[in-house]
Amino acid sequence: MTDLERLRRRLPDYRLIELPLDLPEAAVLMPFVDKPEPELILTVRSRSMPTHAGEVAFPGGKRDPSDRNLMMTALRESQEEVGLVREAVEVLGNLSPIPSRFGMKVTPFVGVVRPEAELIPEPGEIDSIFNVPLRFFLEQEPDLTAPVEVYGRRLRMPNYYFEDKRIWGLTAFMILDLINHVYDTDIRFDVSDD
Repeated sequence: MTDLERLRRRLPDYRLIELPLDLPEAAVLMPFVDKPEPELILTVRSRSMPTHAGEVAFPGGKRDPSDRNLMMTALRESQEEVGLVREAVEVLGNLSPIPSRFGMKVTPFVGVVRPEAELIPEPGEIDSIFNVPLRFFLEQEPDLTAPVEVYGRRLRMPNYYFEDKRIWGLTAFMILDLINHVYDTDIRFDVSDD
């Protein structure tokens, strides 16, 4: 079974965990390029952005009142930030929402993107777009920090280093949540039960 076949087969069994916090909502797209060796599309946020400046992130943003649902938020923001048209994305499902340090409840949506999809960074928001092979995350364990308190939970912050990029924070949490479920990597970052 290929990595993408496994993703399609295992994601529907993902158990959503609600986040009982009354926070403004946002959504991101975790876009995998549909290739024999799938790659995850990531962005480097513009240094002029008020939050997450210069950080690696998935395309996404705050829910707009006109968005029918959070999936529409993720798709709209992906089109605005990287030019990814909705017709080029097959949304497979979503993961549990995660609170951001900026007081947002962020829901990640997992999608598969046609390999011919053209991506163009929106210069006001995105400095660059890059791809990371899924295999990198399956073979490279992240560095985990000492536990910190986040909304009442004790978490170890994951950090991945890919070429000259640091992938950390919410982006790394989302990647770990996905690969722990779909690919059984069993990398524990929540230490609340200890």
